[in-house]
Amino acid sequence: MSLNPPGALPPAPTLREALTLAAIAGIPALEARMLLSHVTGFTRTQLITRDNEHLNIAQRDAFATLLARRLAGEPMAYLLGEREFFGRTFRVTPDVLIPRPDTEVAVEAALAHIAGLKAPRVLDMGTGSGILAVTIARERPDAEVWATDISPGALMVARDNARALQADNIRFLVSDWYDAVPEDLRFHLIVSNPPYIAKGDPHLVEGDLRFEPLDALTDHDDGMSDLGTIVAGAARRLLPGGWLLMEHGYDQGEATRTLLTGAGFAEVFTARDLAGHERCSGGRLPG
Repeated sequence: MSLNPPGALPPAPTLREALTLAAIAGIPALEARMLLSHVTGFTRTQLITRDNEHLNIAQRDAFATLLARRLAGEPMAYLLGEREFFGRTFRVTPDVLIPRPDTEVAVEAALAHIAGLKAPRVLDMGTGSGILAVTIARERPDAEVWATDISPGALMVARDNARALQADNIRFLVSDWYDAVPEDLRFHLIVSNPPYIAKGDPHLVEGDLRFEPLDALTDHDDGMSDLGTIVAGAARRLLPGGWLLMEHGYDQGEATRTLLTGAGFAEVFTARDLAGHERCSGGRLPG
């Protein structure tokens, strides 16, 4: 069933007719309601109580376009332009990865390791949409947070999220890992969710990953090279006793711990996500 504008939708369908046609096309009911709410501005309740109201031409065409994109596999987060993370709504675009619940493990670990510090200085490298930097900044308004990314487009999204969520204690830098970070800065915590999928991994051409920025997913190597770069440069950027925390793949915990211990980090640990997978590893710089 074609849903490209004007496609199979009649000139002025009711809300109920639009949802019925979406179901016939194979769109799950919840997703169809979310897309229709996005187009009309109606709440879920209003979609039910006002289901005899008609879409105007612009709304009909916008809805048909979104349905066609969803049928092609495009992620809901990009269609809606937002995704919830740690209880807050973040703007997302194809310039950034889609926030995932697994990354909340890194936030929880980060907050735990700066819990006893007054006005901690935190560096988030490869910030993407800014979910780590903004969440830490909001949970710790006394913190001085620095957020970097090599992608200007990603930093634009992160800045928008910081502004919308009133996280005004973040400084943003375009940087290839540590390159543009001022040499004299030392941090209590460095945190990162770097690209860690190996090149050629079949997951890169499956599901939502097909639509996400490739350079944010893979290091175009074995999946460990960016993790290694972060570990190698951390010691001269951390304060004595400072922590380095990194998200990684479910099967990279042991290799990441080896990197950390080999670089002289102490109290090396790995935290597991809600599915029980090793997801975030870290260590403390002695001193």
